[in-house]
Amino acid sequence: MSDKVVGLLIGRENTFPGPFIETVNQRGAAKGVRAEMVTLGGAREIEPQRYAVIVDRISHEVPYYRAHLKSAAVQGTVVVNDPFWWEADEKFFECTLARELGVAVPKTVVLPNKAYIPDISDQSLRNLQYPLDWDSLIEYTGLPAILKPNTGGGWKDVYRVDTKEELIWAYDQSGGLSPGYRPKTMILQEFIKWQDYIRCIAIGRKDVLPIRYDPTAPFHERYVIDRPVEGDLRTRAILNAIRLTDALGYDMDTVEFAVRDGELYAIDWLNPAPDFDSFSIKEANFAWVLEKMSDLVIAYATGQAEPPWKGEHRWWRHVR
Repeated sequence: MSDKVVGLLIGRENTFPGPFIETVNQRGAAKGVRAEMVTLGGAREIEPQRYAVIVDRISHEVPYYRAHLKSAAVQGTVVVNDPFWWEADEKFFECTLARELGVAVPKTVVLPNKAYIPDISDQSLRNLQYPLDWDSLIEYTGLPAILKPNTGGGWKDVYRVDTKEELIWAYDQSGGLSPGYRPKTMILQEFIKWQDYIRCIAIGRKDVLPIRYDPTAPFHERYVIDRPVEGDLRTRAILNAIRLTDALGYDMDTVEFAVRDGELYAIDWLNPAPDFDSFSIKEANFAWVLEKMSDLVIAYATGQAEPPWKGEHRWWRHVR
C-alpha cells in the first residue's frame, strides 16, 4: 500500500516547516503517512491527487494556491484550513457570530469603504448613507477606539484613535488608490483597556494552549512564558476558543482575548495561518504545536478523522 502524503504549503516562515515534516514522518511512519513540501505548477481541472492532506499556510497571499486548493478539496484532499470558508470569512461577521455564541466582543461597527476602484461611480453607491454620522458611531463604540481592516492580520493598518479627528484621518488612509491597491473595508471597535491579554493556539478545534501575550511588545517578545495562564481564567479561555474555532471550522487558529474586570473579550481570531515560528511562540509551545499538528494531519490522512467542512458545502451532495 502506498504512503499517504501530507503536503505543506508555506510562505516566508523557516522554523516551522522542517520540524513539522520531520515530526509527521516520525509519528506517521507506522501508519504509512509521510510529509513533504508541496510543489505546484499549473493544475488540471481533474487529475490524480498526490496529497491526502495539505496544510495551507499561505494561500491568502497567493491566489493561485487558493484556486488549486479548492479544486483539490473537491477531489478528496483534506485542506487545513477550508479554503472556501477562509476566503469568505471576515472579522465583522465573526463578531456577530461570537455574540450569538455567547462570547463577549468589543462593540463593533463596519464602515463603508473610503474609496473604490475606478469602475465604481456615484451611480453605483446610491444605497449608501452620506455623509456618515461619525458622532453616532463614536457614541456607540466610545473613545478611544480601534480602527482596523475587516480582513487580514499581522496588526497591519491597525489604528488606535482617541478623537473624532484622528478617526477620520485613519479612515482616510484606507482609501489609497495606488496601482495594485484595493481599498480596505474597515471596522471600528470599542477599545478594551485590558488588565491581561491571552493568545490561545487552537489545533483541531479541541486542543487549546492559552499563553499570556503582550501585543504592545516587540514581535519576538510578545509571548510571555514565565507567567502561565492558570485556574478559572485558563478554563474559560479554552472553552471560548473551542466554541469559536469549532463554529468556524478552523483546525489551526489563534484566538486572542483581552481581559477586563475578569471578562474575556474576543479580540482577534481570524488567524487561519497562525504564527508557528519557534522564536516567536517559544520552544515549549513550539513542541506542543508540532505534536498536535502532526496528530491532526495523521488522523486526517488515515481516515481516523474527517474535516469539519466535509459534506457541508452544497456541492458535496453532487460529487461524493
